[in-house]
Amino acid sequence: MEILTLAQLQSRGQEAEYLFWVGCAGSFDDRAKKVTLAVTQILHHAGLSFAVLGTEESCTGDPARRSGNEFLFQMQAAQNISTLNAYGVKKIVTACPHCFNTLRNEYPELGGQYEVVHHSTLIQQLINEGRLRLQDGGPYKGRRITFHDSCYLGRANGIYEAPRDLIRALDADLVEMRRSKRNGLCCGAGGAQMFKEAEAGRLEINHERASDMAASGAETVAVACPFCMTMLKDAASQTGQDKIQVLDLAEITAGSLAN
Repeated sequence: MEILTLAQLQSRGQEAEYLFWVGCAGSFDDRAKKVTLAVTQILHHAGLSFAVLGTEESCTGDPARRSGNEFLFQMQAAQNISTLNAYGVKKIVTACPHCFNTLRNEYPELGGQYEVVHHSTLIQQLINEGRLRLQDGGPYKGRRITFHDSCYLGRANGIYEAPRDLIRALDADLVEMRRSKRNGLCCGAGGAQMFKEAEAGRLEINHERASDMAASGAETVAVACPFCMTMLKDAASQTGQDKIQVLDLAEITAGSLAN
C-alpha cells in the first residue's frame, strides 16, 4: 500500500476524502501501531480515498486539557487547526476515542469544524454498504467476543451499537460483560490517568475490569481505544488471564477480510 501525506497529495494537485488521524499512540506505541496498520488495510480494501498528516500531525491536546494544562491544550489545538484548515480538511477518521472526542467536540469552538468519525462507526458503515467484503465462515465465526465500551466513545459520545453491529457482522457470538454500555467500567486510563500513578485503593481499576472480562466467558475482548488496549492487556496478564485475547475492532475486521 502507498499511504500518502496531505502534503504529497497537494503537490500532485490531488485531494483525499478522509484524513486518517493516527494519534500519538497509533504513531509511537508498538502495540497500537498494529491497529494503525489494520485501519489502513481496511480503508485500502474498501477503496476509500485517504491520507495522513505524517510529521505535521501533533497531539490533539487531550491529555493536557484533562490534566489541567489548558494553556498547552490551546497551543496544541491552535497549531493543529491551522494545519487542518490550510489543507481544507473536511472529514477525519481516527482510531482513538480521545482524539475523536477532542476533534469532534472541542475543536469547533476554536475554529476547527470537521466531520469526525471513529473507526468503529466507519467500518460498520462500510460493511453495511457492501464496500468491505468479509470472509464466509471467517476466523471469528462462532467465537465468543465481548466488547469493552471506551468512556470517550460510549458515555461521552453515545456510540454503543456500531461496534456491536460490527462484531455481529463477523458471525461472532457477542456476549456482554456485567457492566456494559452506559454502565460500563472505565479501564482506568481516561482523564490523563494513563500518565500518573494510581491513588491508593483496594484494587487497580483495570484488575476490577478483568474480573468482568473473565465472568463473561469470552475468548476475545474487543476494544476500540489504544488506552483501553494497554490497560486490559496488562490486566489480563497481571491477573493470570493470559488466555483472554485483547484485540482492536480494526484488527478483528482486517483479519476477516475476503481476498
